Amino acid sequence: MSAQDQERKIRVLVAKPGLDGHDRGAKVVARALRDAGMEVIYTGLRQTPEMIAEAALQEDVDVVGLSILSGAHMALLPRIAELLRVDGMADVIIVAGGIIPDEDVPALEAAGVARVFGPGTPTDEIAAFIQGAVAQRRPA
Repeated sequence: MSAQDQERKIRVLVAKPGLDGHDRGAKVVARALRDAGMEVIYTGLRQTPEMIAEAALQEDVDVVGLSILSGAHMALLPRIAELLRVDGMADVIIVAGGIIPDEDVPALEAAGVARVFGPGTPTDEIAAFIQGAVAQRRPA
């Protein structure tokens, strides 16, 4: 890994896709990731998949973190993963959290979500996963 790669902070876009109006959990995770030394961009509530993919492209992020409570995860998350691939960002790591039934996780992983974190997941576990996943993707 070059000195520049080692010095570059992990950039994470935290987004709330769909019509969710509750973002306390997303804000808690965003703050924890900042505390872990990452650069975090929070897009705010009610983002479309297209808005999220465009923000990820513009911000040159390593990770897109999606928080969803509305039940629309099976429609919105695969669409975001597809848009990232179309925009040439297939290497961006997608993580999700919120209210997502365990039985939906395999389909989301098949669609491109690297990990789904359920309610109550310790924030240090989320940060450690992101750090490990980014380290695997950055050139040695």
